[in-house]
Amino acid sequence: MSVANVLQTAQDQVNQIIEAYKTRTINQVFLVACGGSSALMYPSKYFIDRESTTVKAEVFNSNEFIYRDPSLLGENSLVILCSHKGKTPETTEAAKFAKSKGALTVSLMYVETAPLADESDYIVNYSWAPPGELDPHPEIANYAILYRLTMGLLYVKEGNKKYEKLLSSLPHLDKVMKFIKTNYTAPAKEFAAAYKDEPVIYTMASGSNYGIAYSFAICILMEMQWINSHAIHAGEFFHGPFEILDKKMPFILLMGLDATRPMEERALKFLKEHGEKFLVLDAKEVDWTGVDEEMKGYLAPLALNFILRVYAVELAAARNHPLEHRRYMFKVPY
Repeated sequence: MSVANVLQTAQDQVNQIIEAYKTRTINQVFLVACGGSSALMYPSKYFIDRESTTVKAEVFNSNEFIYRDPSLLGENSLVILCSHKGKTPETTEAAKFAKSKGALTVSLMYVETAPLADESDYIVNYSWAPPGELDPHPEIANYAILYRLTMGLLYVKEGNKKYEKLLSSLPHLDKVMKFIKTNYTAPAKEFAAAYKDEPVIYTMASGSNYGIAYSFAICILMEMQWINSHAIHAGEFFHGPFEILDKKMPFILLMGLDATRPMEERALKFLKEHGEKFLVLDAKEVDWTGVDEEMKGYLAPLALNFILRVYAVELAAARNHPLEHRRYMFKVPY
């Protein structure tokens, strides 16, 4: 499929789903996935929590979604699922389970056909590029598609104007990502050289950015680099985790542009006072030209995610540990 067709197809798929919203009364959104795909869901939950007066959102691991069997799951529910190749067994079963309860099911995947697609009412094929590489269409990357779906729901249900601002801002993401690639590659190399032998690296963030910290911790550091890690919520940092901090303990602090930034600023102050080996990635330092002011807080996770992918590539190279290397995943029964 050509680049132009990929963009048009994704936009058509999203528009079809938004039309379907008009035929339903949706009061709950369940965001269901595993691993990195689950981490994608946090910004959309944050958006719904902040903006909606009639819709509640929850993020679920795919398997727990089935076992927990939420009492509100039913005909008034929208279940959004994600699996990169559409083959995650737990997510496919979750889609099947949601449909059996009468929910509207929408699944995101990179591929066009997969088991997950067969169990979903609608699918959206998002654009994707390997870590550190520029996505030809960041406006239809997985995070962006999720925002289109959740902001589109509130536009239909509540007349929320953020959807229109999102659509006018997304075309400018290409320039944002190019800015990041140009300006963050050199610092990423320096970070990789300094941190390549660390046995543990913690990540920290809050609000819409927490999922990004979680993804980098479990997917990049633990899964792809075999480095011990944990994503710490900036607000929870002061309720136990800060006791691990000393001059030698590495931290990566993400600073976004949403309403929870004061928590990240408080964490930064403490890191400066009591730590020494920490990296701060601040979305304020990104060139947001063309992006609506009200959208920057919501889109900051997309920028921070790409920055971390640039860092991941350089860290893997410095450690001579390819991001594709695995011990267990897809290799042994589990």
